Amino acid sequence: MTRKVFVVHYSEIGLKGANRVFFERKLMENINSKIKSLGGSAKRRSGRILVELKDDSNINAIREALRTTPGIKYFALAEIVPLDLDKIAETCLLVLKDKEFKSFKVSTSRSNKNFPYNSMEVNRIVGEKIVKSTGKRVNLTQPDVVVHIEICEKEAYVYTERVDGIGGLPVSVSGKVISLLSGGIDSPVAAFLLMKRGCKVVFVHFFNQTIHSREVRRKIEEIVKVLAKYQDRSKLYMVDFGDAQREIIKLVPAKYRMIIYRRFMMRIACEIARKEGAKALVTGDNVAQVASQTLDNLAVIYEASRLPVLTPLAGFDKEETINLARKIGTYEISIRPYPDCCSLMIAKHPETRSKLDTVIKIENIMNTEDLVEKALKNTEILIIDPREKTQKSL
Repeated sequence: MTRKVFVVHYSEIGLKGANRVFFERKLMENINSKIKSLGGSAKRRSGRILVELKDDSNINAIREALRTTPGIKYFALAEIVPLDLDKIAETCLLVLKDKEFKSFKVSTSRSNKNFPYNSMEVNRIVGEKIVKSTGKRVNLTQPDVVVHIEICEKEAYVYTERVDGIGGLPVSVSGKVISLLSGGIDSPVAAFLLMKRGCKVVFVHFFNQTIHSREVRRKIEEIVKVLAKYQDRSKLYMVDFGDAQREIIKLVPAKYRMIIYRRFMMRIACEIARKEGAKALVTGDNVAQVASQTLDNLAVIYEASRLPVLTPLAGFDKEETINLARKIGTYEISIRPYPDCCSLMIAKHPETRSKLDTVIKIENIMNTEDLVEKALKNTEILIIDPREKTQKSL
């Protein structure tokens, strides 16, 4: 009876030199956090990570957990084989037994240089045995199926199906960031891209108490729950922005409202970042996509932040963002209509080339510190767990 294991490979982590072990351990920790209740256990082995399985392991759930874990380049459900070429060939025939194919290719990697056959020899010998047993032909350029053999220090792994992972770096190796999350398409994608670069993302959403509040809350929680699949348990700050919004509408000329509104967001997000120990803010801004995202306006808006503002979508076109939103699973939620705070602030003719001194003069007539403090006081903190049906409030 054969024994199965998930073989997990990374790419960028392998370039980390002396720090490689730190990145490997963090990836292993992240995997174990996701699969510990599913009957799997991750261990480092020979330049790869192995997910060992039990008889009652939830293989499909573990596969999905690995697919959504940043830092993984690809993985495969493999058969474990002793370091014996005849047994390796037998196992290759076993994994091909129920597959329909006319042509095949054997692809061997050999980290164990003490194994008596090199990769090319293994490919040839195993390939000949498959041809003799099945009558199928070898095709090295466009085979119907590829039989992968990994020869390691203590054992070999055989499989035919690779699953692409997210790539990038393990979550948390790059520190913590604050994502300003709207209910739209862009900001969830921006948050995902920072997860892929190894950041732990804390979410902040600004809303106004209206008859639509429950609908808004449900939508934001659903978006965060999808994103939490990639980084596991996630924290969401729900900031009641009603008082500041009413003050801005009352005191600020219409064409400047969105700019000043977003500067307030930056200040509040920076206070949350200080509390969380975060090192940067993240937005879904895209250069020149809307009036508030001209270079002049972005410069004025970001000046209100004492932290770096990261904009991973700055050079994307909308189609690229939509395609990525579909891929990560946020698009269908994001396109649901709902009245967000920003929609109430949009002027018929918004300013596109704002000047910092002009904006500061307008802000000086407002009690900025009190409004920020009040918004922070009227903030609810939720813990979103992708495995739980209900979310917890802190």
